[in-house]
Amino acid sequence: MREGNEERRRAWRASRESKLQPLPSCEACAPPSPEEVQSWAQSFDKLMHSPAGRSAFREFLRTEYSEENMLFWLACEELKAEANQHVVDEKARLIYEDYVSILSPKEVSLDSRVREGINKKMQEPSAHTFDDAQLQIYTLMHRDSYPRFLSSPTYRALLLRGGSQSSNEA
Repeated sequence: MREGNEERRRAWRASRESKLQPLPSCEACAPPSPEEVQSWAQSFDKLMHSPAGRSAFREFLRTEYSEENMLFWLACEELKAEANQHVVDEKARLIYEDYVSILSPKEVSLDSRVREGINKKMQEPSAHTFDDAQLQIYTLMHRDSYPRFLSSPTYRALLLRGGSQSSNEA
């Protein structure tokens, strides 16, 4: 029985990793329009609702050694979309092991109140077990990393690329 659980866990991790890993440099996905890149500076929500924006922001977070924040946020989004309780249980345990456990190398920074709440909810995990933690990490990214992203060479290069594309088309 343990072997079957381990096999399911490996398969889920592999499928999750393939979904979360961006394509090498996102050439296969449509490049964001100059307007879309500019809209990311208007609000963090616009950045996070754009697949290209999340990908660019994730690349930036990787340079700051805080990519686990985006990975945790994405895993929580995926969990909230899950209806099958068996899968919810499995995904919740993996999210806990990967991002909440103090033993994890990808542990996200959560305050003790939120961490205690998760520990209680893990007795009977639901699709919303990590809502408070997800909000805390979203807020952390918004307040801490997002302003640095907007002034980063990564974002400036995207703005320039968009600007040069539109001037070439004129």
